[in-house]
Amino acid sequence: MTTLYYDADADLTRLAGRRFAVIGYGSQGHAHALNLRDSGLDVRVGLPEGSRSRPNAEREGLRVLTPFDAAAEADFIVLLTPDHTQRAVYEEAIAPNLTAGKTLLFAHGFNVRFGEIAPDGDVDVILVAPKAPGHRVRELFAEGAGVPSLVAVHRDRSGGALADALAYAKGIGSTRAGVLQTTFAEETETDLFGEQAVLCGGVSALVKAGFETLVANGYQPEVAYFECLHELKLIVDLMYRGGLNYMRHSVSDTAEYGDYAAGDRIVTNATRATMQALLDEVKDGSFARRWIAENRDGRPTFEARRDAESHHAIEEVGRRMRRMMPFLDAKEVLPGQRGAAPAQTPNDFALAEPEAALAGAGR
Repeated sequence: MTTLYYDADADLTRLAGRRFAVIGYGSQGHAHALNLRDSGLDVRVGLPEGSRSRPNAEREGLRVLTPFDAAAEADFIVLLTPDHTQRAVYEEAIAPNLTAGKTLLFAHGFNVRFGEIAPDGDVDVILVAPKAPGHRVRELFAEGAGVPSLVAVHRDRSGGALADALAYAKGIGSTRAGVLQTTFAEETETDLFGEQAVLCGGVSALVKAGFETLVANGYQPEVAYFECLHELKLIVDLMYRGGLNYMRHSVSDTAEYGDYAAGDRIVTNATRATMQALLDEVKDGSFARRWIAENRDGRPTFEARRDAESHHAIEEVGRRMRRMMPFLDAKEVLPGQRGAAPAQTPNDFALAEPEAALAGAGR
């Protein structure tokens, strides 16, 4: 039976007197560092000397060191740089300082699951993975709430690794919402599959295909944008609050009938077979190997696709439409701007810490 852990199940005093090094200050990094600090813990942030995130962390009153020095000081090291930089950061800054009795924590199991990082020594290796972008982890904590998290134990040398993971989850606010125990493999495989098949790959392709179909049939691009992208948030919000049944309860009977009549024609048996193939590629490591190789080769395919997608007609139309709706607090990431944070949102998503900046996290 699934067990959810809450505030009463976690003891924050386990972490009192321990020194935390949060390596990275992007999406998750800034949220973890600030929430832990506000929970009364001893936090320092590890960033390279030239990192653009250093001023952001210092403005918050956080002590900022190089990743090497932060890891050397701490007995609880939290590695929150992007997946494709973690191995280099680990080898340069963390491994030399991972002495007996320390704890290494991840927010995503990618590098451990696929063997890019294999911590040696007499240390605990744990995972606390919030199920929300970092800005929501921070916002909800500040409001007195929290986002759910997954916790996992890869190595328990101390005998208290799970208790420490739950205490850490409490420190970032997740036990206010509920924490579910899993494994590094389950967290990684379901996360990658969800991103590819539904949350990012599936949704993005469906939105573009719907937009393109309407425009190709002579409908105004602005109307197509509203129908296929803008209104998606309204539907997802209903699902978020009450599942598919609440969404269907809230829309018109015509829309509900269309749901039943068309859904299986869009997501066919062939689509399900493709989803299974995607999951198989995640589980057997072939997706991870392709992504690791793509980064090793300078990311030519990734960057070309990123550029092409930023110029898609739905993005051009969307930028114009969102400027007409100031109530949205719209964000713009223009072609060629990826990897740098928009000025108005220095801590949003993964843009706050340039991906490559931590790859040479020296001493």
